Amino acid sequence: MRFTWVACQPDCRGWVSAIGIVTSESPKEFDEFARGRDLAGATVVLDSSGGSVNDSIALGRRFRNLGLATTVGTSIQIHSAQGNRAGVAPEAYCESMCVFLLLSGKSRYVPEAAHVRVHQIWMGDRADDAKAATYTAEDMMIVERDIGRLAKYTFDMGGAGDLLSLSLNVPPWEDLHELTQEELRLTNLVTTDLVAEVLPKTRGSIMPLATLSAKPMQDRFVSTTTDDEPIAPGAKSTKTAEAAVPTGGSAAAPAK
Repeated sequence: MRFTWVACQPDCRGWVSAIGIVTSESPKEFDEFARGRDLAGATVVLDSSGGSVNDSIALGRRFRNLGLATTVGTSIQIHSAQGNRAGVAPEAYCESMCVFLLLSGKSRYVPEAAHVRVHQIWMGDRADDAKAATYTAEDMMIVERDIGRLAKYTFDMGGAGDLLSLSLNVPPWEDLHELTQEELRLTNLVTTDLVAEVLPKTRGSIMPLATLSAKPMQDRFVSTTTDDEPIAPGAKSTKTAEAAVPTGGSAAAPAK
């Protein structure tokens, strides 16, 4: 996952842009990003396909310890007659374990144009063809252990059991389930309907909007661009090196 500070001074404080897949390096990379910065109470803007279960849990606990707020969006640079300014495009994706990063925010806002989608966690090296793969008793132990860790984390963050129920009912060979506005409230993923509680105002506009083309339902890696320029390198290729570890919450591999 790539972390970038998006400054909108002198108009506002700014926010953290968090883009991409959560890997084993992500918690350490966030620690390095946070070092020397006063992030207490800042907002994280998420655009992610998910990633490792345990590393997402570790990263989410770091977010909560800093009292961060969370939302879904893509940080962009808006060009206008009045000059360039930072903004957030609301049509972005937060999928699989990204949903549990969203849950870590003390305040959580999801714009109507955003896509929040869930499915089961699975063994990372077998999620591409889960039905055809074989599994050992140790594999099942790892999955059960990680589900337990995820359940504890969910309740620690103030989430509802409905979030686990909705997620664990969708196997990796089915389409991800996109949460409705009602389900976002039912699961406690949303704590506010006011964008002003998570994003700072910038000269009379709270959340500058831009339109992004929707991604296909099955596409977790491809992003499109608009005339607005992404602030951080957020375009995801069809298959990145990181994506070799499946994006869906993937249970940790057995220790060697």
